[in-house]
Amino acid sequence: MKRKPSAMIVTIGVLLAASFAWSQWLETTVLFPDSLGRPQCLAYNSTNNTIYVGWEDGDNVSVIDGATNEIIATVTAGGSHQSLCYNPTDNKVYCANRASHDVTVIDGATNQVLATLPTGNRPFALCYNIQSNKVYCANASSDNVTVIDGATDQVIAIITAGDFPQAICYNPQGNKIYCANSSSDNVTVIDGPANQVINEVPAGNGPRALCYNPQGNKVYCANEDDTTMTVIDGAANELITTVTVGNGPRALCHNPANNKVYCANEDGNSVTVINGVTDEVITTVTVGEEPRALCHNPANNKVYCANRVSNTVTVIDGATDSVVALVTVGREPRSMVWSPAQNRMYVANYFASNVSVIVDVTGIAEVLPGVAGGQEPGATFVRGMLNLDASQNPVFPGESGSRHGPVLVDGAGKRVAVLHVGANDIRHLAPGIYFIVPESGREVGKVVVTR
Repeated sequence: MKRKPSAMIVTIGVLLAASFAWSQWLETTVLFPDSLGRPQCLAYNSTNNTIYVGWEDGDNVSVIDGATNEIIATVTAGGSHQSLCYNPTDNKVYCANRASHDVTVIDGATNQVLATLPTGNRPFALCYNIQSNKVYCANASSDNVTVIDGATDQVIAIITAGDFPQAICYNPQGNKIYCANSSSDNVTVIDGPANQVINEVPAGNGPRALCYNPQGNKVYCANEDDTTMTVIDGAANELITTVTVGNGPRALCHNPANNKVYCANEDGNSVTVINGVTDEVITTVTVGEEPRALCHNPANNKVYCANRVSNTVTVIDGATDSVVALVTVGREPRSMVWSPAQNRMYVANYFASNVSVIVDVTGIAEVLPGVAGGQEPGATFVRGMLNLDASQNPVFPGESGSRHGPVLVDGAGKRVAVLHVGANDIRHLAPGIYFIVPESGREVGKVVVTR
């Protein structure tokens, strides 16, 4: 049948079934006492399958069991945690304490404090060097990097960096460390074995985030105060090129499956996707408001983007760079870490005093509450209308206080319609991908609108 040019078609039945092959669900929310304040950073312990939560307020590090999602320990550290990192060689966790100007070393097996080590002023970022078994701490206000021996927990060097270092990363091919200096607009390159500065590479305005691409031996630096990303040659320690991205680039991650680099643009509400070979922009993906953090899941080749203002996580397919899911989390998500043991993504919600747990059910036909016989929720449709009958209305038990049914949201997490049983007129919507989300926050269907 020939389609009228002005007609809008909603294709949902097949897509709903397909979406359950890769569904992302808000599995649970780990709640903490309000007295702990605001969760700021996360780290994953691969030896014990535990997740560590650092807090902006107070001096406690919380430990979550990765199997049960229960809080199993509270560790007293320094004040105002800015960053966490894990040492798999010695099964230790390091916590940078911005307010007390030190690093707390935690035994990953017992969750006991092993040492508290002085650093420079305002320790801001951490990274681990597995070849030399060292931990590096970038100190923002003292313009230097503290080097910690992973075996002895002793400070073994203090290296002068640029002005106000706020990000640090490790290059295993050359055993080098890169430190992004947000006020001097450059990146300090440090020799891992010698603990000496090799070079200072110019960057854009306000370099704030770093990530390493092992396939090209390159380091990418997001410059928050402009619209660029600096690409550094990991062998020559020189600038390769500058890539134009979106407004306020704030976070980076590398997708090794497709050799792509993702850049979250906080002021542009987008993620720029860069080819890891050519360093050219492939596409720009619209996400939620003020994306703050990125994390790649190698098990399903998805990239997760935490959107600070819209309180959502956008899930991007690493192969197609299309938005495949949108998960509502707590207020102001700003840090994520992936747990491979149960294939879960943990999201620290800064103003909610909790951690959201997103589970990937790839290959599992999960039975939803309130859906009999394991049947997937569906919908019928006619031209320009999205039809839901009572059995298909995805409002689950436990939502008896619901004042409305599910909502339809766009890829940025913005609500575009409140749905109800019966015909829902969506002829006003622009062509694109939309998601059916009940008040529980679990996406239950994908809707593709075309003209």
